[in-house]
Amino acid sequence: MKSMLPILKGGLALAAAMVLGGCAPTYYVDRVGCPAPCAPVPDSYVVLIPSPDGTVGNVVVAGEKGEQVLNKSGQAATLSGQPFAVDEKRVKDDFGAAMAALPRVPVRYVLFFSEGVKLDPASDAEISRIVAEAKDRPAVDVTIIGHTDTLQSIEYNDKLGLKRANRVAELLRERGLKTESVSVQSMGKRNPVVSTPDNVFEPKNRRVEISVR
Repeated sequence: MKSMLPILKGGLALAAAMVLGGCAPTYYVDRVGCPAPCAPVPDSYVVLIPSPDGTVGNVVVAGEKGEQVLNKSGQAATLSGQPFAVDEKRVKDDFGAAMAALPRVPVRYVLFFSEGVKLDPASDAEISRIVAEAKDRPAVDVTIIGHTDTLQSIEYNDKLGLKRANRVAELLRERGLKTESVSVQSMGKRNPVVSTPDNVFEPKNRRVEISVR
């Protein structure tokens, strides 16, 4: 289930709340008190737009004039359940500021290690891209989780996973990451990408996962 974000707009006032539902962000607009001239749209309506990641879910609008299922970007209905057409300009006029304020989708990276806490060349080259992504976000938050394969004990791998995560955090700062909001943790060998028995060397499990949001 995706969450939907209804936004109620009355005149120049704007309020927002989160409601659970299986749909992309859904916006409600109330045109009562709109400064003249106002486009001929219903007093209140619902329009479906894509989520920040580009996916579109659905929402059901039920009222005295029936029930409408909105499942395509740009579909709209009055709060009474009457479908109607709304163009992209109208949506931007009504909700441009609200949509611009939506949080950006987190970006995830996976870096791999050739040995110990040494990144392989391809992963080392990703560090600059991660720093650039972080610089492009206001109030950025970075989470770094270290992982290992199943060689050695749980205790050993917990420490190794943490060393890997800390090493990546150091590299990010050395190459320009400015935020202090960095979370570093280790999963050790508890969450492998490739399931193996104990004491098996598996390069794909020797990794650090990074989330930039």
